[in-house]
Amino acid sequence: MAWDKKDLLGLEYLSAGEILTVLDTARSFSEVSTRSIKKVPALRGKTVVNLFYEASTRTRASFELAEKRLSADIVNMNVATSSVTKGETLLDTVKNLCAYQIDVIVIRHAMSGAPMYLARNVESSIVNAGDGTHEHPTQALLDMYTLREKLGDLRGRKVAIVGDIAHSRVARSNIWGLTKLGARVTVVGPPTLIPREIEQMGVEVSYDLEAALKDADAVNMLRIQREREKLSLFPSLREYAKLFGLSKDKMAGLPAGIIVMHPGPINRGVELSASVADGPNSVILEQVTNSLAVRMAVLFLVTGGTSLHPEHLSA
Repeated sequence: MAWDKKDLLGLEYLSAGEILTVLDTARSFSEVSTRSIKKVPALRGKTVVNLFYEASTRTRASFELAEKRLSADIVNMNVATSSVTKGETLLDTVKNLCAYQIDVIVIRHAMSGAPMYLARNVESSIVNAGDGTHEHPTQALLDMYTLREKLGDLRGRKVAIVGDIAHSRVARSNIWGLTKLGARVTVVGPPTLIPREIEQMGVEVSYDLEAALKDADAVNMLRIQREREKLSLFPSLREYAKLFGLSKDKMAGLPAGIIVMHPGPINRGVELSASVADGPNSVILEQVTNSLAVRMAVLFLVTGGTSLHPEHLSA
């Protein structure tokens, strides 16, 4: 399926065909990172601004590396030392940047809906790098890319998403994407971290980790987002780890080939024990590696790329 969108705002707004277009394009870009010269001219002459209003390590580094490998010109905005500190609005900041004829703005913002608001008001392409508790589409895309590399077709595969579903934009994007590709999704966690009526998104709900994982192909363990929680939603981290953390002992009772994922950063000893995070079932570092190809694909597509030609991938 051809890609005709100027923005990537969330997986809720993509069809299964459009999601597969991103994943298939990413597979073509994955080979670039294995070269001695890790650069292609696909975005030569394009300018990308990375505008992060929230802290980030993996996502920001991944986008910046993806942009460099595509030969784009890059502007990294330091919000803490920008005119935002003088009271400038988000839209004024972005409109001023767009006056420089910027092609793409990659934005992370604490306000859910900020990327959609910008996309309606500026001509530059907007890529959502995480907005509030709404969506984190490129994280879900790289998660699905990793699963497809391990499992092939995701139709009928069972994927469990465990933890802080209520506050997780990663969970929402994964649910939208996985269900559209035909996977069976179960969300797992304490009742206080499972949103009401989430079944309407096409998922099952479980409050028992080991029961939910007994026939799962993969499990995505979410970080407990203490910075987003306004109230204590479970008695203690120790109790949460006991009931919903994945340890070596729990792994012994699960399918031998179950894939263990985590979007990072990991609270070791809470969501995952060290032996599981670094163990043979873990694909966490593969997710990080795959993020480059996926974000290269997204940037290529939103800037008007339709199909990859040899000149796009030449060194």
